[in-house]
Amino acid sequence: MINSKKILFQNGIIFRPDNNFDVGNFAIQNGFFTDNFESPNEIINLENLYVIPGLCDIHFHGCKGYDFCDANENSYNEILNYEKNIGVTLICPATMTLPEKNLFEIMRVAKKFHEKNKNLVGINLEGPFISKNKIGSQNKDYIIPPDFELFRNLQETSGNLIKLVDIAPEVDGAFDFIKSAKKFTNISFAHSNSDYETAKKMFDDFGVNHVTHLYNAMNPINHRKPGPIIAAVENKNVFVELICDGVHIHPSVIKNTFRMFGDERIIFISDSMSATGMPDGNYSLGGQSVIKKSNLATLSDGKTLAGSVTNLTDCMRFAVKKANIKLESAIKCSTINPVKSIGLEKYYGTVETGKFANFIVLDKDLNLKLVNA
Repeated sequence: MINSKKILFQNGIIFRPDNNFDVGNFAIQNGFFTDNFESPNEIINLENLYVIPGLCDIHFHGCKGYDFCDANENSYNEILNYEKNIGVTLICPATMTLPEKNLFEIMRVAKKFHEKNKNLVGINLEGPFISKNKIGSQNKDYIIPPDFELFRNLQETSGNLIKLVDIAPEVDGAFDFIKSAKKFTNISFAHSNSDYETAKKMFDDFGVNHVTHLYNAMNPINHRKPGPIIAAVENKNVFVELICDGVHIHPSVIKNTFRMFGDERIIFISDSMSATGMPDGNYSLGGQSVIKKSNLATLSDGKTLAGSVTNLTDCMRFAVKKANIKLESAIKCSTINPVKSIGLEKYYGTVETGKFANFIVLDKDLNLKLVNA
């Protein structure tokens, strides 16, 4: 819908920057929200419909049979088209733990794609600087110690698109890496066998403010060994990712996570892989075989979760309808919170004059009615 026409939208139930709804009007022109409502070229009535910012997924791998690690512009087009069509207007896809040559090719293709498609707002470097003891569905053969020079070269190749780098703080060289790399990107605690003390040092002393897919690929809460989750709770600057697909986390745990962290610090992610939006069958993730059955994706062992097969919009719906999370909170966790976590809140994340006109329209049952991206 983005063009030079001025379009006035009336009577929508608008999710405002103060995280409340009210009925009102807004206008867009030249791809931006504007406060000039005069002489519109078109008027659209949104009575009884929710208007919210476009969703932002900062951690997913693919969909519709395509993977970000394909390092292929056609794959990226298909991924972006699917995501926009379901209401995710901003994407920051994640790599897997792969050989260096593959990572460089992903960076090169992503940079080229970003130059023509600004909806690709970043890259999440999920591997290879993680723990072999908490690999999840990553490939242990390509795990390496944190390497700042490698990161710097990847970042340069990507055109500075890397917005998150995942690190297990207990591995050799992790804190030296964090000290150097945090000047150039955001660091996330991830795929770690860390104890409470090491995680607390990472958050409190080194300023790391992000946790990758909370509860997954990390030590759990124990009353004598509190672990990294409690360390994250205690530092009020730390964002935590949550996969609300009905598989990775029980609805009761989702509710209690909101009690621990509040809706200011939770980021909904899909962690979706290529089988998302596809029929049951055999797929791949990071070069490893994956079996999709209904809403479950596992490695060929049938046990290890291999990301999700649920898109972010459906994760938001699940949180509201199955975990009884307030709609306003679920929207925050799917829009402005992820945008803030990668430093793009100046441009995206709210329906607000001067920002890019990324928004979606939903009915009262959260069915998608319109996407503008």
